[in-house]
Amino acid sequence: MTRRVNSLGLSVLKQWEGISGGKPVLKAYLDSVGVWTIGWGHTKGVCAGLTCTIEQAEAWLQQDLADAIHTVETGVKVRLTDNQFAALVIFAFNVGVGSFKSSTLLRMLNQGHYNQVPRQLLRWNKGRVGGKLVVIPGLTNRRNAEIDLWQTV
Repeated sequence: MTRRVNSLGLSVLKQWEGISGGKPVLKAYLDSVGVWTIGWGHTKGVCAGLTCTIEQAEAWLQQDLADAIHTVETGVKVRLTDNQFAALVIFAFNVGVGSFKSSTLLRMLNQGHYNQVPRQLLRWNKGRVGGKLVVIPGLTNRRNAEIDLWQTV
């Protein structure tokens, strides 16, 4: 049975992947680590000059979310609340499903260490800029939003 990301989770995701007011970015841009991105965080096949409609951005979001949802559903072996599920899907969406699958966060969670998830999320606030791994304030803020969602009852 496929779970869905709840409305609070979608709101958090769109806040971090879009522009002010939760709207998608309709023209390709380079993100903070130099990856071409469009819509709500879509990166597959994106290049300079690409544009999209709001409808295309929504379709891409649903496709990209499906990968993250499947990864969380199959990778997490413990029970999750809807908000915990949404927080992990948003995280996997952002860092990539491969990184999520091999993360210490997932391993610790599957051992039942729910209380370690916030600390593990905060470890993922860095990106390569100019060949150096640096803390990106926007990622720290995003991780804190995911932690807030994780901890929301």
